[in-house]
Amino acid sequence: MALFESYERREKQILAKLAEYGINSIEEAAEVTKAAGLDVYKMVEGIQPICFENAKWAYTVGAAIAIKKGCRKASDAAAAIGEGLQSFCIPGSVADQRKVGLGHGNLGKMLLEEDTECFAFLAGHESFAAAEGAIGIAEKANRVRQKPLRVILNGLGKDAAQIIARINGFTYIETEFDYYTGELKEVFRKAYSDGPRAKVNCYGANDVREGVAIMWRENVDVSITGNSTNPTRFQHPVAGTYKKERIEAGKKYFSVASGGGTGRTLHPDNMAAGPASYGMTDTLGRMHSDAQFAGSSSVPAHVEMMGLIGAGNNPMVGMTVAVAVSIEEAAKAGKF
Repeated sequence: MALFESYERREKQILAKLAEYGINSIEEAAEVTKAAGLDVYKMVEGIQPICFENAKWAYTVGAAIAIKKGCRKASDAAAAIGEGLQSFCIPGSVADQRKVGLGHGNLGKMLLEEDTECFAFLAGHESFAAAEGAIGIAEKANRVRQKPLRVILNGLGKDAAQIIARINGFTYIETEFDYYTGELKEVFRKAYSDGPRAKVNCYGANDVREGVAIMWRENVDVSITGNSTNPTRFQHPVAGTYKKERIEAGKKYFSVASGGGTGRTLHPDNMAAGPASYGMTDTLGRMHSDAQFAGSSSVPAHVEMMGLIGAGNNPMVGMTVAVAVSIEEAAKAGKF
């Protein structure tokens, strides 16, 4: 039986990439990671339990490449993991053309370097996928950073934000936006745990203006937009407006669009367009993003359809960071 989904469409380019580092098979890549004391398969499964087999193997291959390259810093390991992810892209697919595998590696690298202060999951509404990604980062990134990375969730709807915060142990922050003065006030705050997860601030906005104000309040310098829920109502307008304001203020902001891609529809109630809305979320992302991924921020099957692997783009950010950090820790422990 094949090791993972669409094995035969991926095998050639994976083996070619592994051969560059003296690894002869995908199974041998797993041995390389195990020898360093890592169980990458389990780690990836722990972040998004509904991910496909190919996601677990893609990160295993990426980790083996990082080890063979002698990456002793998590940021370098993340970029090397991206090479592994890229080798899993099906030739000719959206993910292949956009080099999404390398993009994920580079995003992980950015989050592990000291000059990124705050990373936001910018969502149509707070979701489990954003939470999965945030947990992967919150529990691992700061083990290797000097200055802690702040992680926030910023989505449409205050009730959704509070529910996701409560379920996942984040800190819910309720804000109130004054439309006369443009000021944002904090009116309520509650931490739903006392571990590293409580350091994730979870916000719900009533509209785009409040969403932009939340981005400024937290001084977000890197974000990833959600995909198909409320994209015309919230996350793309927030990212685009914030981008313009940051440029005017001479401050940096790196915007990642989680995807879209051919055949990804916007809900007809967002667009009043039904089938004519195919690809619109993709187009919106292209207008503000510095990097664009492919497929859903949450649904493994949709990212797989785009030719990458079966894992949501948001959880993948957590996977890249978690695996990269464990590689640095293995290096420090003298495991390779």
